[in-house]
Amino acid sequence: MGSLFIPNRSAATKTRTRTGDQVLPQSGMCVICLDGCPGYCEIGTSAMRGPETIYPQPFGEMTAGAQKDYPVDFSHFNITGTIASHHQKEYELFTNVNLEARMGRDGGLKLRLPLICTGLGSTQIAYKHFENIGNGAAICGTGVVLGENVVGMDDKSKLDKNGKVTESPELIRRFKSFKDYQKDGYGFIAIQANPEDLRFGVLEYSLDKLGADAVELKWGQGAKNIGGEVKIFNLDKAIRLKKRGYIVIPDPEDELTQESFKKGTIEGFERHTRIGAISEYLPKAMDDFVKAVEHLRGAGAKYIFLKTGAYRPSDLARAIKFCSIAKVDVLTVDGAGGGTGMSPWRMMNEWGVPTLYISAMIYEYCDRLAKKGEYVPDIVLAGGLTTEDHIFKAFALCAPYVKAVGMSRSTICAVHVGNNNGKWIKEGKIPKPAKDHGDTVDKIFYYSAKVKKEFGSKIEPGALGMYSYYQRLATGLRQIMAGARRFGIYDIVRDDIFALTREAADVTGINYIMDWEKESSMSILDA
Repeated sequence: MGSLFIPNRSAATKTRTRTGDQVLPQSGMCVICLDGCPGYCEIGTSAMRGPETIYPQPFGEMTAGAQKDYPVDFSHFNITGTIASHHQKEYELFTNVNLEARMGRDGGLKLRLPLICTGLGSTQIAYKHFENIGNGAAICGTGVVLGENVVGMDDKSKLDKNGKVTESPELIRRFKSFKDYQKDGYGFIAIQANPEDLRFGVLEYSLDKLGADAVELKWGQGAKNIGGEVKIFNLDKAIRLKKRGYIVIPDPEDELTQESFKKGTIEGFERHTRIGAISEYLPKAMDDFVKAVEHLRGAGAKYIFLKTGAYRPSDLARAIKFCSIAKVDVLTVDGAGGGTGMSPWRMMNEWGVPTLYISAMIYEYCDRLAKKGEYVPDIVLAGGLTTEDHIFKAFALCAPYVKAVGMSRSTICAVHVGNNNGKWIKEGKIPKPAKDHGDTVDKIFYYSAKVKKEFGSKIEPGALGMYSYYQRLATGLRQIMAGARRFGIYDIVRDDIFALTREAADVTGINYIMDWEKESSMSILDA
């Protein structure tokens, strides 16, 4: 497990060790720490740049996911195949597999594919690419969540005397990017709120002025244990954010800080949000949550989501139980290991319950409520999922409670690759591998002609990249499902995967391969 992730160096923090792989396993320091080294490692970089070294680099131009190799992960399970099927021959074509999904208590949120891009908020990379992501979700018929702090970071947003938002051009821009291309009622855009957004009244504004499909309350983070961080390189904006109630470090109103910034000794500022917490006293916490949900329903919310991160098991139990009592439509659970923006690097690797483990808890807790006849919210599982087999295994691990999976980092990757290639095509500087396929958008992007015919010529390469990636996932998933003789996404059951190790079986309750179907196999042999 340790060979993949060695502390004190990472491409994520743009650091390395002077002696290469010759390091102490636990500390990650060079076997010989040489007086005279300029400081390649995280310790050395920290000696110069201090807390800046906590975060992946370069700010605003990347996403980052944990590098740690967990003892049990999705690769420790295989998907079943079978030659036996109750389906007639005309249905036994993988192209006939139905991937449409439904979410919400009334099933009114329709998805052509069971995919959601979860929580794209105020990071620079989300700002840069959201329009294409919104377009892409609409043409794919999938879900997208407009994330936290967008109003607070919008320089043009207007607040009334009570600090409530009355206008946010950036929120409108992102919302329109989806709604302008939505077709036949498929897909949705949800608006998320952390403690800062609740102060600004973002959810009420989104329901009243924008007609949001759904709203999402947020408990904590996914890949990190604290609020979101963003780097600010403008002094006036840093001061404005502090006045809006954000935590900004170093203090932009301090005279020494301002002088240091102007000289270039301080390169920028970190904007942090409040951590957010619920009461430890269970009845009060539950009552507060139910009241918050009732308030949003009164404000016009038809569908209400809750998103929570990779906290301790009792917190997951709270989330599921509270959603059950308040009849929340969807609960998104974000396992440790993913990440879309400014997550502290060590925190991403060393904090929280990994996605595989939390999926086992989700199944156990939801099943407990279901067996008592209690309402169970629709579950969206997120956290480092990128491929069609991940989707299948996520549905199998938590069947029948998972209704979709969250894929944010991989979606952003597909979009910015599309955008970059679109720019290089215009400049006539097309690099490999795109150049191997041609020198125009239509030649390079597999689905360009199809998308343009259906949605018009204004769809940009970023959205084409997202559409192409999602179609690859859809085709691959259909092939896997057909091989397992599952022709609908909700036909997948826990017995459709098996554990390759005893430990994986112990963690999840999924059958170990050498014990799996032993009795039925013997009965066939003895028939």
